[in-house]
Amino acid sequence: MIKHIFSGIQAYFGVFSLISKLKLWKYFAIPMLISLLTAVIIGVSAYGLSDNIGQFISQIWVWDWGKETFSTIGTFIGVIIVLAIGLILYKHIIMAFSAPFMSPVSEKIEAHLTGFKPHSYRNTSFIQQLWRGIKINLRNLMMELVLTMPILLLKFIPVINIFSVVLLFTVQAYYAGFGNMDYTLERHFNYKESIKFVKHHKGIAIGNGIIFILFLLIPVIGVILVLPLSVTAASVKTIEVLTLKNKLVNAD
Repeated sequence: MIKHIFSGIQAYFGVFSLISKLKLWKYFAIPMLISLLTAVIIGVSAYGLSDNIGQFISQIWVWDWGKETFSTIGTFIGVIIVLAIGLILYKHIIMAFSAPFMSPVSEKIEAHLTGFKPHSYRNTSFIQQLWRGIKINLRNLMMELVLTMPILLLKFIPVINIFSVVLLFTVQAYYAGFGNMDYTLERHFNYKESIKFVKHHKGIAIGNGIIFILFLLIPVIGVILVLPLSVTAASVKTIEVLTLKNKLVNAD
């Protein structure tokens, strides 16, 4: 698992030069705009909601002693909750609606790395690729929320709340990497087969997602570049694994 996580991270090295070499930047224009607008909308919403959630949490403490301290803690937890859910929504929204624009990117990378035309038994249209992206990300959104809610509750438990941060980060990273890998898997596997593939290579998904999440910590530039870099890295690694498993063959 650890080896595969580092492998997913290592795939980011050289992505800038690969994007420039294959002239892929033009494909990222609309996805980058989607990413920036979504980040602004969610960021503004999160700022307004964090105080409200914090006040709601502070009402749990009915005693006068320590109320100010608990109120401060409640506000902090409110911020964490809003940021966590906001990040979940952000990444699934941008990955779902960017799907039709990312598929051509993955195809060109596959052609470059393998030397032949990408093989695909799934001749999908723009609308079908969009629906596939929405379907996959809705499924991942539900799964991630189910896992995230119990983890957020652990933040109320001293000591254990430290480990909950790592666990929360790992879950976020896995589903980010999942979405990035699916742009390549869409051509080769159906819905269920893609889910099975990522489950068997979860380390790669986590590694890719770790850099994805860290990039979002960089103001403005992060949300603009996160998709080009993460999708390119995921495509390179996924194609490598598919090649090793003899899943890629010349379509000619």
